[in-house]
Amino acid sequence: MIATTTSQTKQRAKGHQANVPGNTLPTAVLVGFDSMQGLPAARTLAAHGIPVIGIAADPKHPQSKTNVCKEIIYAPTATEELIPRLVELGARLQEKAVLFPCEDTNVLLVSRHRKQLEAYYHIVLPEPDIVEMLMDKISFYSYAQENDLPIPKTFFIENKQDLKRAADELTYPCVLKPRDSAATKWEDETIFKAFKTYDADTLIATHDYYQRWTDCFVVQEWIEGSDSDLYSCNCYFDANSKPLATFVARKIRQWPPETGVSCLGEEVRDDTVLEQTLRLFGNVNYRGLGYMEMKRDRRTGEYFIVEPNIGRPTGRSSIAEAGGVALLYTAYCDALGLPLPENRQQTYQGVKWIHLRKDVQSAFQYWRRGELTLLDWWRSLRGRKAYAVASWRDPWPFIYDWMAAFLSFLSPRNRKKRGVKSLQTKHKSRS
Repeated sequence: MIATTTSQTKQRAKGHQANVPGNTLPTAVLVGFDSMQGLPAARTLAAHGIPVIGIAADPKHPQSKTNVCKEIIYAPTATEELIPRLVELGARLQEKAVLFPCEDTNVLLVSRHRKQLEAYYHIVLPEPDIVEMLMDKISFYSYAQENDLPIPKTFFIENKQDLKRAADELTYPCVLKPRDSAATKWEDETIFKAFKTYDADTLIATHDYYQRWTDCFVVQEWIEGSDSDLYSCNCYFDANSKPLATFVARKIRQWPPETGVSCLGEEVRDDTVLEQTLRLFGNVNYRGLGYMEMKRDRRTGEYFIVEPNIGRPTGRSSIAEAGGVALLYTAYCDALGLPLPENRQQTYQGVKWIHLRKDVQSAFQYWRRGELTLLDWWRSLRGRKAYAVASWRDPWPFIYDWMAAFLSFLSPRNRKKRGVKSLQTKHKSRS
């Protein structure tokens, strides 16, 4: 399939506009706009001539300074209060909008209230039980174990007995993470999604420190390799669970390093990652936007599933568009029954994606460890890129992001959130 040019895409969008009332495309509503996923998704959709409304919880968030949204509504996005606000918005729109949840909590809320919302929005999600299974770490890893999907050795910790068994049977290092990293209390306590621990004592100490913020932990054996051994596949499936668009990439760096989120990634070809992604989502009759992350064990070459994300754009969805795959636009068109864009097949152009501020932070940490030189960092940035925040046409989110990061760095509470990893840091300095 041949990728189309940007001008061709715009021409198709104009053609669609001529076929809908008022000569405008239906609105895309992005819930959780003040998340890492919100702004890139809004810019991608707006570039196709789609009017975008964002719903954000934080009016002071840097992304609220964007100029790409037709409107930004401020409302709670992580609680049941979201639903009446969505109904209110839907009732005043002239036609049904396409709803894009941008965070895991938004996906769950929309899924659980889909019958109420479907009168006002086109909602593209798999069946409710599939949403619940794929989004809950225990349910998903249990499903993976039962269906011989490749995951590292995994334990679920709900009490001291579970913890002791895991500590005795695991091979170290291992990674400890909460059942739900999107839980408000967890995110209020720490910037880290997971913790790499090096022995049983450190595992137990880390568990004991954080157990009040989650009802259950997942602990897994660490997959040997660096950030660049983490691969992902963004995809979209139609109502018949047919993959309409896929895009494979890998991380280069994360923030925080090793257990954080991507801050620099690049397009790659990896058929193993693609095949495992299609296998997982195809077997559960999946519909909608999907994402799966895998890690390649540097010692053995084996691939292991880290986790899926479902029902929403990811921070790196825009790398697909930059690489010639109209991922989010395909989701939008399919939801409305519009003709699908032609550029839906990956052509491996080597495009990169970067969150510049976070990559500076990550590179600085690696430089302090002696694992990255300034020249190596500069070389890693070369090539055509999609940006998470930076944009000449929409500059204020980038400016405010750096300002907010500086103020956060000075905040005593945020210093505490960054510093609680001292349990691991102290151990590593001793080893």
